[in-house]
Amino acid sequence: MSQINKITMTQTGIHTPNQPVIPYIIGDGIGPDIWKAAVRVFDAAVEASYQGTRKIQWLEVLAGEKAFEQTGEWLPRETVETIDEYLIGIKGPLTTPIGGGMRSLNVALRQELDLYVCLRPVRHFAGVPSPVKHPEQVEMVIFRENTEDIYAGIEFPEGSVEAKKLISFLQTELGVTSIRFPKTSGIGVKPVSKEGSERLIRSAIDYAIEHKRKSVTFVHKGNIMKYTEGAFKNWGYELAEREYADAVFTWNQYDEIKENQGIEAANQAQKDAESSGKVIIKDSIADIFLQQILTRPAEFDVVATMNLNGDYISDALAAQVGGIGIAPGANINYQTGHAIFEATHGTAPKYAGLDKVNPSSVILSGTLMLEHIGWKEAAEKIVKALEQTIEQKEVTYDFARLMENATEVKCSEFADRIIQKIGK
Repeated sequence: MSQINKITMTQTGIHTPNQPVIPYIIGDGIGPDIWKAAVRVFDAAVEASYQGTRKIQWLEVLAGEKAFEQTGEWLPRETVETIDEYLIGIKGPLTTPIGGGMRSLNVALRQELDLYVCLRPVRHFAGVPSPVKHPEQVEMVIFRENTEDIYAGIEFPEGSVEAKKLISFLQTELGVTSIRFPKTSGIGVKPVSKEGSERLIRSAIDYAIEHKRKSVTFVHKGNIMKYTEGAFKNWGYELAEREYADAVFTWNQYDEIKENQGIEAANQAQKDAESSGKVIIKDSIADIFLQQILTRPAEFDVVATMNLNGDYISDALAAQVGGIGIAPGANINYQTGHAIFEATHGTAPKYAGLDKVNPSSVILSGTLMLEHIGWKEAAEKIVKALEQTIEQKEVTYDFARLMENATEVKCSEFADRIIQKIGK
């Protein structure tokens, strides 16, 4: 492929040529079905938006079962190198290999390319069935740290030499006495760094400012894990006050004003900050947050959190707006521009080849990709057309069985409906 067809990262941001090469991984199980539907939607939106002056050149790369069958490897080195070279990629769901070795292909790709942000926007589309009374109040953007926490994979099984050595070191060298059953314990390490936390939080605050969002909430369990999750919260406040003093108002500042001038002055200071367009920086304990997204979700906007919390939160929120079948996802390094956009659900092998499942997750992930490369007009056309299709109750089986008077359509037919509306 020509050098002029590569998306590049410049000092001013992403530079996208008119005919960029974008690698894709078709995915396992239902991957081929949803990819065939989604790619037609992407191409139709680009054509409708730019009348032939822009076009994506799709380049297939291998991962998962297809890669293993053809190369004997689940994640060939060539795949990682190709996405690294072309900066951007998009993928369907991948099987996690059974047995030892690689724990997750998705995690491996994130680690290999240092995609430190897992971006998960969550919103409700009118008409989508939901288990809660007011799903329309859920409109959040989750920034989940993607490379640290327990997902770093530093753990050793019960009875292993490594576990025994580490437990012995903790007990004899560091005086740890709280391992209740040391002889039968597996052991894991949870790294949370200042650098890793700051780059994630910086990305969340930048996003909130750029998109004129009202608040950023640090979600953590710092009341228990004071030097990892508690440190994440503290580093976040310090970063916000150091680097964004003119653009944010933090709960730390609120508490300081409250202590020195009283609660009325603190409340007024926050109101003034909100009316002037400043982003409110606050925090929430993770278990309380999971309760409050059910009882008062409208109070939350952009969320910055660590890896495990983010996993729980993004799936819980997706359930409130219709499930992970309609939840988009992106893994991004905002410093290098590298990004992989992905369906957030599993491979559902029992539905493979049946042209049955909902392709919305990968379609909406594609809209995130189009926004990331600066083709916002095409992204907006897809979202609007998808909204209209759902409102007209022309939906796949997962929604049709929960909606009154719905027309059940196949995966490919759902894409057809969206493409028809894009054309109009």
